[in-house]
Amino acid sequence: QVQLVESGGGSVQAGGSLKLSCAASGYIFSSCRMDWYRQPPGQARVLVSFISSRGDATYYADSVKGRFTISRDNAKDTLFLQMNSLKTEDTAVYYCATGCPDYLGSIYWGQGTQVTVSS
Repeated sequence: QVQLVESGGGSVQAGGSLKLSCAASGYIFSSCRMDWYRQPPGQARVLVSFISSRGDATYYADSVKGRFTISRDNAKDTLFLQMNSLKTEDTAVYYCATGCPDYLGSIYWGQGTQVTVSS
């Protein structure tokens, strides 16, 4: 079965950095686009970034462009999100998700990891 397990969240002061990881299993990781979403308190879940299956194309929401970097290691079935220059408005639960519903038949989500940025 498909499993996604995020790690790397925590509490940091504004201007700091965190690196999130998402370990995937149960499917051919290199066949799927992978996505990062976030859900701030009391708000809807929104797409932050995605990366193509081979890692040669990326997308970033305007709110994180220039500060966040998505990457993947297909040899280790792991997705990353490097977050720099963090702002209080980046506080949210961050989720990784598979971005290939045609291949897997559904979108799969990790359990989420909390990122809290304080001023």
